[in-house]
Amino acid sequence: MSKLIKDFVADQPLLKIIIDLALDKKAEDIIVLDVRGLSSITDFMVICHGNSEPQVKAITDSIRKGTPHKPRYLEGYEKQNWVLIDYFDVMIHVFNHDQREYYSIDRLWADAPSKKISDE
Repeated sequence: MSKLIKDFVADQPLLKIIIDLALDKKAEDIIVLDVRGLSSITDFMVICHGNSEPQVKAITDSIRKGTPHKPRYLEGYEKQNWVLIDYFDVMIHVFNHDQREYYSIDRLWADAPSKKISDE
């Protein structure tokens, strides 16, 4: 299933910031995918979810406002079902729980090395 390789997150300052900001807002089931060599649009994907629209908004706002620079692209913010935040090298998908289960993009990138993040 998921390949756990060396800690690629430790070498990526922006990834660490994004993960900390998501954890601060209680994002659930955070997974980081290393898609270098598999995708030409980004190097890393962060996938997480919230359990309500206000939580999805809080996670999104925390990441958007807490990173050192503005994202290149933001999509889905109005509906709060699936928000995409694009920082060139890092792409963040913030889902509500039901949408994440429905689209299951984690499985689309099953070939990518992954790291599950927990706040423990």
